[in-house]
Amino acid sequence: MWKGFGYGTIVYLAALTGIDPTLYESAMLDGATRWQQIKNVTIPLLMPTIVLMTVLSLGSILNAGFDQVYNLYSPAVWETGDIIDTYVYRLGIQQAQYSVGAAVGLFKSVVSAFMVIVSYRLADKLAGYRIL
Repeated sequence: MWKGFGYGTIVYLAALTGIDPTLYESAMLDGATRWQQIKNVTIPLLMPTIVLMTVLSLGSILNAGFDQVYNLYSPAVWETGDIIDTYVYRLGIQQAQYSVGAAVGLFKSVVSAFMVIVSYRLADKLAGYRIL
């Protein structure tokens, strides 16, 4: 989670700087408090960015960090410490079972693609978000 925190921060800060300051001024003139400005100006204008980041992050939901797990990986922890990526590595590279390793890797890719498509369709239906 912390690994992708910096990228998300940059994207959200860029989206925040794109908000027109006159919207906040007009909200203050209307008597809106800071929380009302956040609720009625900031969140609606950040919603396309929030939806985009959600759709993009759902594609990698099955990634658990191969490099971090592999550093502590040994036959003693195969039963409890195996993730999809290390399982594919162990089958395909170490045990030369290429067909099974490829099938598991393909299944992971299909599930990830399915989740991206479903999240994109939900974003279109619920938030009216489309990438043209």
